[in-house]
Amino acid sequence: MSMFKPSILTLALTAAGLSSFATLAAQENTIKKDDVEVIEVKGFRGSLIESINTKRFSTQVVESISAEDIGKLPDSSIAESIARLPGLTAQRLDGRASRVSVRGFSEDESATTFNGREQVSIGDNRGVEFDLYPSEIMSGVTVYKTPNASIEAEGIAGVIDMQTVKPLSKGERVVMFNGQLEKTSFDKLNPDGDNQGFRGTFSYIDQFADDTIGVAFAYNKMSSPNQEKRWNSWGYPEFTNNGKDYSILGGAKPYVRSSTLDRDSAMLVIEASPNDRLNMTFDALYVDFSDERILRGIEIPFAWGQGSIDPNSVIVDEDSGFITSAKLQQGQRVVVRNDYEERNAELKQFGFNTKYDINDAWSVEFDASVSEVERQLWSIESYSGTGRGDSNGVADNLGYTFNGGNTGAQFTHELDYSDYNLIQLGGPLSWGASSALNDKYGLNDTPYQNTAQDGFINAPEINDELQTLKLAASKVLENDYISAIKFGISYRDREKTKKSEGYFMTLKDFSLDNPGMVSVPEKYRLGTASLDFIGMGNMIAYDTNGLVNDGYYNLLQESLTDQKHKTQSWTVQEQVTALFLQADINTELGSIPVSGNVGVRYVKTEQSSQGSAATTENGLVVVSPTDISHDYSHVLPSLNLSFAIDEEQTVRFGAAKTISRARLDEMNASVNATYSPTQDSNGNNWSVSGGNPQLEPKEATGFDLSYENYFHEEGYFAAAYFYKDISTWIFDGNYAIDMTGVANPSTGEIPANSQGSGSGKVNGGGGDLWGYELSLSLPLSIFSSSLEGFGLIASHTGVEQDIEDQNGNEYELPGLSEKIDSLTFYYERNGFQARTSMRKRSDFKGNVNGLGLAATQVDIKGETIWDIQTGYDFAESGLQGLEGLSVTFQIQNLTAEPFTSLSGDNNLQVRDYQDYGRTYLLGFSYKL
Repeated sequence: MSMFKPSILTLALTAAGLSSFATLAAQENTIKKDDVEVIEVKGFRGSLIESINTKRFSTQVVESISAEDIGKLPDSSIAESIARLPGLTAQRLDGRASRVSVRGFSEDESATTFNGREQVSIGDNRGVEFDLYPSEIMSGVTVYKTPNASIEAEGIAGVIDMQTVKPLSKGERVVMFNGQLEKTSFDKLNPDGDNQGFRGTFSYIDQFADDTIGVAFAYNKMSSPNQEKRWNSWGYPEFTNNGKDYSILGGAKPYVRSSTLDRDSAMLVIEASPNDRLNMTFDALYVDFSDERILRGIEIPFAWGQGSIDPNSVIVDEDSGFITSAKLQQGQRVVVRNDYEERNAELKQFGFNTKYDINDAWSVEFDASVSEVERQLWSIESYSGTGRGDSNGVADNLGYTFNGGNTGAQFTHELDYSDYNLIQLGGPLSWGASSALNDKYGLNDTPYQNTAQDGFINAPEINDELQTLKLAASKVLENDYISAIKFGISYRDREKTKKSEGYFMTLKDFSLDNPGMVSVPEKYRLGTASLDFIGMGNMIAYDTNGLVNDGYYNLLQESLTDQKHKTQSWTVQEQVTALFLQADINTELGSIPVSGNVGVRYVKTEQSSQGSAATTENGLVVVSPTDISHDYSHVLPSLNLSFAIDEEQTVRFGAAKTISRARLDEMNASVNATYSPTQDSNGNNWSVSGGNPQLEPKEATGFDLSYENYFHEEGYFAAAYFYKDISTWIFDGNYAIDMTGVANPSTGEIPANSQGSGSGKVNGGGGDLWGYELSLSLPLSIFSSSLEGFGLIASHTGVEQDIEDQNGNEYELPGLSEKIDSLTFYYERNGFQARTSMRKRSDFKGNVNGLGLAATQVDIKGETIWDIQTGYDFAESGLQGLEGLSVTFQIQNLTAEPFTSLSGDNNLQVRDYQDYGRTYLLGFSYKL
């Protein structure tokens, strides 16, 4: 049978794209191989060819990006690079792309793997934050939009696989140094913040023992600043003016933020291939991650505050029903905030893979890995003002006027918030309503009741461990339909633990006899921070972390009186055993070659969770331990077919049943629990709310149809249609829960009736999601040889949904933007290179941190982000000694696009307006 095979030219171009750690500009060299002359294209254009050929010759619907792409696109993370792939986009967190959405689904619905192995995460959930992974030490990323039976991860949206280099495939020694200087467009927004940073990478690849042993090592160090001017509102209550109801500002918490992300990363790959039949690879990854955030601002109550609205000051926008300007009369006290946050994480991953060809037909594979991440968060809020409590100290006369668009408001004020004699340490406004604080300081029934909270610390910890094993085999067949059979078994054992705690801060010398505020000691004064962007002038700036570390505050556990820390502390375990069988297809339909695979995956999951059943007795939290198990299984068939119309045109079809596992923070066994002697309408005595350890995965059946035309080695056009039939999702609802063995927290005794009525997340509902993708890679040289080196890459994705919960209510998927666009213009020739890239998405729902760092879903406005990069490779210069040097200059977020979220159905009801400015990077790469 005559089957379609890639041409020698195509294979040569595919091989030419293989590149790791490099940031080389384009160069063209004529080479000879088997008497066929081919053009080897390197640099960005070479990696583009590699990415195109990965897509072209895959048996599934995939997108990919190589190390050259990641290293040379104007990106600070892997997330920003893959966010430009067709159908993909990213949500920014503190100005950095971190959470990736695939085809309208949030990061919760896609799986992330590293060298094919599922990854641990530093968040409360499964979703991977990509800024943990340095792009500089990765070889490539492949996004599987359709699965096959052998992929070791599950996700309705797809699987994102990050890969390290294979040193024996490199075929040469590589010693390279990369470095970048980084600067934000804002001057220091905080006196102790950073607006300059650096990145540096050393990479080494070599082969030994007649190319039977290969070693790759990379070390990356980064200190990356990020700054922000943020408007943040409390919300917008209704206010009656002249007999009509309008929306008015309830209050605001604007601030300036200075962050520095410090990351040390090391990667090691050792590959051994002593003969043609055996290949062994050991890989290790270590990441030490520290993200420091300094935040200063003023929390300003307005309609929800002390003063009353001056009716003569109110200005109304009748079209929007919004009060755009107003003033307070009778005065308002505010809370001046000097906050500090430090997030530390350490990731360790080790993997071993061996493949052995028993003979020409049979081969076996063994893979094992262990990974662990530990994360500690220390988030301090420090309060200061003019006096303690609601009625002490000087009040201010405040007013606001909203800016145009979605940019927040400008305030008017009369007090000087930069005066250290006026603004002092202590808790203005009575927000610390803690019975434990009142009891500790004897404040009950005194004028200072509920005034002892001078700050707060959130201190959650995460530990995530994962071990994987896989044993697989394949047999080559000689027939007209199936080219190979693959089968195997795998096992994953994951345990994730979260410990939540919070601490009330009270000045160490505070007492009922000494209730006053305290002037900031000279040692900790840092000057001022400017809040001119909201009209509040300068405010005092002091070293909050230093004050806490030096014992200026007494700490009291919030968990003594607040159940939330017990219900947010838990352990979840998953043991997943999978069997797969897959047949690789290689046949003909008439005269059309057909390739692909058909297979089935059986997945058995045993999950358990340990936590607490918590309630409050006499103002104090009491708990009983919980331990609940559940198991389930899935059969997941898949089919992928590629029809090679000719050497340039391919039609693909994919169909598969897929699952996305429940969020770990929703399937834990920690609950608020009450046992009542009287049974409810369901005949249950227990009433619980919180996690649901009996949650099962979301399920969907997906179909993909695409047409691809590879009209040039650097060019292709593709059009795709995709459809997901979602049979079950996860929504808020009620469920039955078995509390066997759980003691009544109030009595400590195990009740006779163990059945309970729970409220939380449940399986149910469903619906449809569908969309299309158009993508184009166009080298302009096809129009004229004078345009050699010019090109563009573009994509457009449209997504729609129709999903209902279990009660028939419409539901909007988080992460879904109805329109996604990306565009890159590039030029690369004779050592010169220049690129500008854009990614655009429409409005969507996304999660941000709310009170107590809890994930809060909000409406996020669409955004368009432009980046630009230019550079030169001295290999083309002819200058002696500079052949290995290249230099680059980048501007990220060229148009200073903000991040905007809303808290209502009115575009003026801005929750967050985050202005990150621009980032400038000057870099070099030197290859010995």
